[in-house]
Amino acid sequence: MRLLTVVAILAAVLGFASATEWWESGNYYQIYPRSFRDSDGDGIGDLNGVTEKLQYLKDIGFTATWLSPIFKSPMVDFGYDIADFYQIHPEYGTMEDFDRMIARAKEVGIKIILDFVPNHSSDQNEWFIKSVNSDPDYKDFYVWHDGKINEETGEREPPSNWNSVFRYSAWEWNDVRQQYYLHQFATAQPDLNYRNPAVVNEMKNVLRFWLSKGVAGFRIDAIPYLFEIDLDRYNQYPDEALSNDTSCPDPDDACYLTHVYVQDQPETVDMIYQWREVVDEYRKEHGGEQRLLMTEAYTSFENMIKFYGDGVRNGSHIPFNFDFLSNINNASTANEYVEHIEKWLNAMPAGVYANWVLGNHDNKRVASRFGVQRIDLINILLQTLPGHAVTYNGEELGMTDVFISWEDTVDPQACNSDPDTYYDRSRDPARSPYQWDASSKAGFTSADHTWLPVSDDYKTNNALQQLRAPHSHLQIFKTLVRLRQEPSFRAGAIKIQALDDDIIVYSRQKEGSDLYIVVLNLGNSDKTIDLTQHFTLGTDAEVITSSLQSQYINGETVKTAAFVANGNVGTVLVAIN
Repeated sequence: MRLLTVVAILAAVLGFASATEWWESGNYYQIYPRSFRDSDGDGIGDLNGVTEKLQYLKDIGFTATWLSPIFKSPMVDFGYDIADFYQIHPEYGTMEDFDRMIARAKEVGIKIILDFVPNHSSDQNEWFIKSVNSDPDYKDFYVWHDGKINEETGEREPPSNWNSVFRYSAWEWNDVRQQYYLHQFATAQPDLNYRNPAVVNEMKNVLRFWLSKGVAGFRIDAIPYLFEIDLDRYNQYPDEALSNDTSCPDPDDACYLTHVYVQDQPETVDMIYQWREVVDEYRKEHGGEQRLLMTEAYTSFENMIKFYGDGVRNGSHIPFNFDFLSNINNASTANEYVEHIEKWLNAMPAGVYANWVLGNHDNKRVASRFGVQRIDLINILLQTLPGHAVTYNGEELGMTDVFISWEDTVDPQACNSDPDTYYDRSRDPARSPYQWDASSKAGFTSADHTWLPVSDDYKTNNALQQLRAPHSHLQIFKTLVRLRQEPSFRAGAIKIQALDDDIIVYSRQKEGSDLYIVVLNLGNSDKTIDLTQHFTLGTDAEVITSSLQSQYINGETVKTAAFVANGNVGTVLVAIN
């Protein structure tokens, strides 16, 4: 068992010593607006619903919230197919509602971050319609190609074998233009052409527009897909090689192929740096606080780290750490947890912050992936690691996936499959309405229907019930959020180790401040640990918080030489001098 000491988290690397910006060491909350709160009784969440609940987020202690797309959209992919990047989707409200939300957020002290979806638009976007009709200003706004002639049949076919993320060919024939267009997601989501400077300029203008409306920054969607291989280097777009992934035998699936020509092109990183320059320039011109960039990229670990910057140019403030989300599951050992934590902390460039993302709208819920019995343990881990914590709405309550039948399924990723395989592909189970209280439809809406079904357990698992309870997942979460403001968690070093396959222990301490010890037992059985063998401790420590099913209560004094770590329980202790 190896003791890992990460001292790089001190000011020289992470910059905590001068943490004066609002976003540093932030606690971020993702709202899926369609499912958060419906204010007008149509069964669909909206901006006024978000405005209504901003105080709730402030009371928990969040720094900011980022909203999944709220722009005008035909909702083929529920807002990720944007028909107008400058307008609010009518189901969500009006621009006046947006302005009111921004004003209320300022009053409350919560920053609003928007989801920026730059890779593609809707096929109902005016830009695409003009491109279809070969408008000179928009002709090359998207990725078009004549295709190729099959030598055996003489028929025209797609330029290459590329598959979309949502299955089937990534190329779609357009009868008007008599060409194929590229769509790496749904056919109704044509890819923008980032090799056209006009596209780059237009998307920068989108950022500037919303900055002028008062947003605090952007979460940038689907980064790896921005660029395809440069056609000028080839006469045709090359076919992708087979992935030879034995777990992916269906030739219609994206995973059947490699993606070296359509993902992670070198120009992608430079685009992130350009967008960082836009938000930094906006601050210089208009003053105010730092505007933030978060980036979403399911990509290699090396690419995620590149998004921070290259030592000369700055990139994303928070390149989402999906290494942890993608590689840790309910069967992972304590050593695997520690290895992934160490991996990120040791790879970061100087002057940046770590971040931890354990759930979002594209993955099954944390409580369903790791087990309901571990929800507090996972939240303790998230809130006590150094850097930024990112929470998906409902994880603070321990909400679980909702079974969505094939008939009720609306996610295009699932709808493109079949009744036998759809559920594993579906993102709907994690997008069910937020559970506010025990009233009809969980207090989400006054309507008699909701766009996705409400969980069956909402009467016993909801925000109001957990706020009123003396001990609940939400009360534990609120304690953790407050704890993160302590100097040792904002600016302290971390010393972490796995004691065996089940036990993770680590300390957080800033010189001159309290010493905190975190104990996580991933196993089902209780284990007794002598913490004094691993940390310089006195004989006693105080329990700050612990999982709901723990034997300990907050404020209790325990013996450090014989600490009992309950199964599936996380505990935060503070040393008693």
